[in-house]
This record gives sequence, C-alpha cells and structure tokens, in this order.
Amino acid sequence: MNRRAQSNVVGVAILLGLTVLALGAVTASVGSLVDTNAAAADANRVASDLATTVQPVRTTGVRVGTLAFTDGHLDTVERSIRVLDGSEVVLERPANALVFEAGAYTATTLGGAVTLGRNEGGRFVREPPITADESVLVVGLPVIDGTVVAAGENKRVRLRTRVTHTKRDLGTGTFGVAVETTRPGPWKRFFAAANATVSARDFDGDGVASVVARFPGERAGYVVVHRVEVSRRG
Repeated sequence: MNRRAQSNVVGVAILLGLTVLALGAVTASVGSLVDTNAAAADANRVASDLATTVQPVRTTGVRVGTLAFTDGHLDTVERSIRVLDGSEVVLERPANALVFEAGAYTATTLGGAVTLGRNEGGRFVREPPITADESVLVVGLPVIDGTVVAAGENKRVRLRTRVTHTKRDLGTGTFGVAVETTRPGPWKRFFAAANATVSARDFDGDGVASVVARFPGERAGYVVVHRVEVSRRG
C-alpha cells in the first residue's frame, strides 16, 4: 500500500472516530434534554394537582384528590409561619410544606401558596391568602398536619384532606409576617407588591431563613388558621 492510500485510511479512521464522538455527545445531550423536559412536566403537573387537591381556604371538611407524576419524590417538610407585632412574635404555627422534587424542578405548597420553580428561581401558581390595606391585615395561615411521602416512577398518590378553620383577633398593632422557606423569591415579590418592607431572618437557627414582611403603620390584625389534616389513601 502506498503512502497516499495509507493516509486515506488513517483519515477515514479519524473521521469515523470523530463522528462516533459527536454522535455520543448528541445522544447524551438529547437524553439530558428529555430528562429535563420530563422533570419540568412532572413539576408542572404536580403544582396543578396540589392547587386542586389542597385547598385550605375554600374547603371545609373532607376532600380527596390525586397527584400524578412519572418520576420524582414527594415529602412533608417542617416549616413555620410567624406573625409579628413590632419585634415580638405574637403567633407561631408549624405550617409545614408538601414538597415535590423532580430533577432541578420543585412544586411546593406552603402557607396556602403553591410554588413552582427550578433551582433558585420560582413563581407562585397560587398566591398565599394574605391581604393588607391601610387599616387591616388578614393573614390566612394554612397549617399542614400529617406526613406524606412518595417516591418512584409512574406514581398516583391519592391525598385525603380534612380542613377546619379558627379565627383570632390580634387587635391593633404594627404587624409583620415571617414565612420560613428555601425558595424566598416569590414571597419577596408578593410582599413587596403589598407595600411591605422585606428582609430575612433565621428565627430558630436551623439554617432556613424566613422572609419577613413588615407592614407600615398601625392597623387591625386578624389571623385565620386553616388546619389541613392530610393523609395518603392507598
């Protein structure tokens, strides 16, 4: 075989090697994209299911719904919500959260809000039941009581909730609300839009900070605690 033929063979071999590497990279990229899209779809679906199934403000009594996902993990996480008068905590409840994770995506219900997010970002699918005007602050405070855990592929998780409501009159004060969360962005934007001054504070030293919203001036304060007993059916 002459040198030119040898060069052609070597060239073809190199070209084939590069083609195999390129195809491998494309395959890996496509696989990663498929996984990401599936995780995003699962998180979107679960966020919608949470908003439909867990309705602490609109529901009284028993409600049953289903969360469906192809792959991921659902768990109950300890979180607290506090109401402040000045610097004093006048009400504290273990609000807790239901958190679904699929890859980098999460769907969470906490304090009546449903949050959908990726990595550090996030948005509200349903806003929290907190309203404020110049004279009144009404804090709807859903409290999840119970533990739900589910993980794996092609899951359909049936949830049973039982909701009761109690109202508390806080009188007049300079009120604030503190929500313990690892996804503070949507809460900060929500409180800022309600004309509150927003800061952060770790009240119990557990490493999870609360978004603290302080409303200007004195006003009447009311808290409606929505107790949500949650359990898994089947």
